[in-house]
Amino acid sequence: MRPKPRLLIDIRRGSRVDVFAPRSGRVNLSPISKTKTRVPYIRPVLGTLVAIGFVLMTNGSVFAPIGGGVRALTVEQEREQLEDQLQQYEYQIEQYQETIKEYQKKGDTLQGEINRLNARIASINGQIDTINSSLNKLNGQIKSTASKIEEVRSRIGRSKTILSDVVQRMNRDDEKGILEILLANQNLSDFFTSVNDLLVVQEGLKDTLIELAESQEELITHKEILALEKSDVEALRLYQVKQKQEVDSVKSEKDTLLNVTKGEEATYQQLLTVTERSAAEIRARIFRLLGGGQMTFEEAYNFAKYAEKRTGVRAALILAVLDRESALGRNVGQCNYKTAMAPGPPESRRDDITPFLQIVKELNIDPDKVYVSCPITSDGSYGGAMGPAQFIPSTWIGYKARVEAVTGNRPANPWNNLDAFVASGLYLKDSGASSNELAAAARYYCGGNWQRYVCTDVYGRAVIEHAAQFERDIKLLES
Repeated sequence: MRPKPRLLIDIRRGSRVDVFAPRSGRVNLSPISKTKTRVPYIRPVLGTLVAIGFVLMTNGSVFAPIGGGVRALTVEQEREQLEDQLQQYEYQIEQYQETIKEYQKKGDTLQGEINRLNARIASINGQIDTINSSLNKLNGQIKSTASKIEEVRSRIGRSKTILSDVVQRMNRDDEKGILEILLANQNLSDFFTSVNDLLVVQEGLKDTLIELAESQEELITHKEILALEKSDVEALRLYQVKQKQEVDSVKSEKDTLLNVTKGEEATYQQLLTVTERSAAEIRARIFRLLGGGQMTFEEAYNFAKYAEKRTGVRAALILAVLDRESALGRNVGQCNYKTAMAPGPPESRRDDITPFLQIVKELNIDPDKVYVSCPITSDGSYGGAMGPAQFIPSTWIGYKARVEAVTGNRPANPWNNLDAFVASGLYLKDSGASSNELAAAARYYCGGNWQRYVCTDVYGRAVIEHAAQFERDIKLLES
C-alpha cells in the first residue's frame, strides 16, 4: 500500500524533500542546529514559509460543523453496551441459521418447510434487531467524530493566529537589517541576543507550520472516517427496509403454502414437483450486473466458470459479488468522471482521475462518453467505480496486467464483461476467498476498511446467501 504523504516542510536551503521519507529525513526538529545559521537568509526563508503557510491557511473545509462533543465516559459505556447487544443478536442469528440448515437436511416435507420458514422469519427479525443496535452505535460514533473534527478545527484556528503573529514579527525584524540591529544595541552581547531572538522566532515559525500541517492531515483523516460512518448508516437503513420486506414476504409464503396444501403432505409434494425450476428457466433468467447492464444467467454463468478455472474462486461466489441484488442499492447512478472521482490532494489522499484518463487513453475511449458510479453527496464520499465489476481506476491499474495475462485482451477493459469477471475473481482470490468467502466479499465492497459491521454482516452476508442460491442453480445446470 502506498504510504500517505505528510504536508511537512524542511526549511533547509537547497534540499529536496521526499514527502514519503521518514520524518527525521524531512524535518529538522533538533533544538541544536548542526550548521551555522546566517541572518541574511531570514528574508528568503520568510518568503518560503509565508507561502507555505498561506496554502495551509486557505485549505478549505469539506463538511460544515456538526453537533457538539459527547462525554468520553458516556460514549464508552454506550459502546460497550451496544457491543454486548450485537454479540447476543449475532449468536441468536447463528442459531437460527443452523436450525434452517438442519431442516434442509431432513428433506422436503411440509412440516419441514413450515419449520424452515419460521426459523427464517426469526433469523431476519434477529438481523433487524442487530441493525437497530448497529445504527445506535454508529450514531454515537458520528457524534464523537464530529466533535473531534471541531477540536481539530479549533486547533488549526489557533495555529493560524500564531502563524500570522510570528510572520508579522519576522517581517518587522527583517526590515531592520543587520546594521540597524547592531546600532540599536549598546554592546555586542545585546546584539547577539537580538540576533538569537530572530532565530528563535524563525524556529517557532517552523514548529507552528509543522503543527498546522499535521492538524490539517488529522482533519482529513477524521473527515474520511465521518464519511464512512454516514455511508454505513445509509446502507444499514436500506438493509433494514429490505429485511422488513423480507419478513413480510416469508410470512406471505408460509400463509400461501398452508392455504394451498391445507396441511396435507401429499398436496405439498405435488406442489413441489410443479414449482421446481427447470434448467431452461434458469438459463433464460435475467442477471443484473453490479455496475449496471444485464445479460442472461447462462451468459453470466459462462463468464463466471471461465474466471473460476483461471482464478480458483468458485463461480457462484463471483456471480454473487457481481449480482446487483447483493449491493443493496449501492450503485447510485451513472456520472461523468469529472464530478464523481477523487481529484487527489488536498481534498483526498486518493487520485483516481489520473489513472482513469490513462485507462481510457489506452482504450481510445472518449472519457466523457463513459460513465462511472456517482458520489454519495450526502456523506462526502467519492464515486468513480467502472464497469460491471465496479473497479476504482487506481485499483484497476494494479490488476490490469494480470487480467491481460488471463484473457489475452490487451489492453484490458473494465467495461468488457470477460475482463470484469476475471478481475473480480483475481481480487477475491487475493482477498482470501479460498479460506473465508465472507471476508473476501466484505473486502470487495469495502476495501481496507472491510471489518465494519455493514461490510461483513450486510454486504458480506448478502453475497454468501446469494452464492448459495447460485450454487444450487449451477448444480441443476450441470446435472
